[in-house]
Amino acid sequence: MKEYPDMESVIAAEKDVEAVFSKKPLSIEEGDGVYVYDGEGEEYLDFGASYGVMAVGHSNPSVVEAIREQAGKYTYAQASYATKARASLLERLKQHTPEALERVFLTNAGTEANETAFKLARASTPEGKTKVVAAENGFHGRTFGSISATYKKKYRQPFEPTVPEFEFTGFDDPESLKETVDDDTAMVILEPVQGEGGVQPASQEYVETARDVCSDHDSYLVFDEIQAGLGRTGRLWSHQHYDVTPDALTTAKALGGGMPVSALVCREAMTEIPKGSHGGTYCGNPVAAAAADAAVEHIVEEDLAANAAEKGERLIEGLREIDSDRVVEVRGRGLMVGVQVRGRAGRYLSGMAQEGVLALPAGSNVIRMLPPLTLEDEHVDEAVEAVEAVV
Repeated sequence: MKEYPDMESVIAAEKDVEAVFSKKPLSIEEGDGVYVYDGEGEEYLDFGASYGVMAVGHSNPSVVEAIREQAGKYTYAQASYATKARASLLERLKQHTPEALERVFLTNAGTEANETAFKLARASTPEGKTKVVAAENGFHGRTFGSISATYKKKYRQPFEPTVPEFEFTGFDDPESLKETVDDDTAMVILEPVQGEGGVQPASQEYVETARDVCSDHDSYLVFDEIQAGLGRTGRLWSHQHYDVTPDALTTAKALGGGMPVSALVCREAMTEIPKGSHGGTYCGNPVAAAAADAAVEHIVEEDLAANAAEKGERLIEGLREIDSDRVVEVRGRGLMVGVQVRGRAGRYLSGMAQEGVLALPAGSNVIRMLPPLTLEDEHVDEAVEAVEAVV
């Protein structure tokens, strides 16, 4: 690896060559638990966790050891050959998802898991249904199928025309769902808690209505749990707050403990497609699968969902106690928390970084907090103090 004299040279090197991503004014050199360290050795409490990816904490020992062990044996085998790492992850996901969901397809990123759901739904529904319904303000990824189901125009407009027969329904609007879903609908994809859309939990009525209308029209109900799943909201899966079983769920981000891996978990009927019609070169990469297996085991064994529920309640209460008219609303579930502020969130996020706490935007005016699920009370209080300082 090339050596760089300072943090600015690392940032400049990426900016000079990187094709798409904009760069923040810091480089990450190390991570440890709930903290990251920049190129100058400054410590930051990571309340963004790279969009919730680092749910088990940075450099989690179980995940690091799983990667080392598997990489020392071999780093890749195509998915048509069985591997212990892949088999173990498949069985673990089957064990910790709804009993009705019998099949798992592993891939590399959340958007690919959603793409798989779109394809399987269209290919396996009777009478060749093709319509896909998604919610306003939802976010499902950046590949062509996924941006077709993603609401904000900034993601879709530069690449139009997108995939046809995708329609939007009002989020948390049961009547809109009833009007939009019909006998031509292959699937409905929803986030039980919208992330990019401003950290918006759906109501019980809305989720129940989604289940009912999909059942009435023989359509698949798919929950996008890519951001909200795996303990983030205080339950292992965010849909468990509603006691509603989907026909499929997608998961990624926290799944890999920092490695690129995602999964679609679905009903048997959804996989009734021609053999060989879907796949991918790196699906179920054994190093990524080993990391994911260790991450899921850690989340379950350490009951990080319970910690997220407890620490999330403390975080929301602390944020709501801030005495400032610049805080419009605090909302969320578990450790998926949004602070709606007056003005653009970016300036508050810059101020928080100066206070040593990193967080994320969710739209133009929401501070989004997705910290590692391993955090303690002192970390919660530190984050609240940083928000209070900047508002």
